[in-house]
Amino acid sequence: MEIFTAVAKLLAETLDRVFAIQRELLEQIDSAKATELNLFSNFGETEATLAELEQLQNVAERLRNPYIRFQRILLLIAESQPTVDRATLELLERSLEDAMATVEAAQATTREIKQNWSLS
Repeated sequence: MEIFTAVAKLLAETLDRVFAIQRELLEQIDSAKATELNLFSNFGETEATLAELEQLQNVAERLRNPYIRFQRILLLIAESQPTVDRATLELLERSLEDAMATVEAAQATTREIKQNWSLS
């Protein structure tokens, strides 16, 4: 798939895709942290809840990493003139794929914890 123009400028659709995934990452971070707070507020930090609280913290951390990676890659591309090297573009494409997989896994984990503890 074509993701850039002849000069070091990403196509608008590529940027839209990156920003949409970044938004999804932020929403899932928010969901994991809200679920963590809800679990802690309702049940406290006990032997029964500790694993899930840690799991939700890990989910947020795993989501934070690709969000920050996108910022760095986009800045690198914007500063690369007149062209972007192929490795950077491949990194962007891999990062997009990895981020979507991370979002899906985070959604599943958060959903499962909510169901296990009857949280909204």
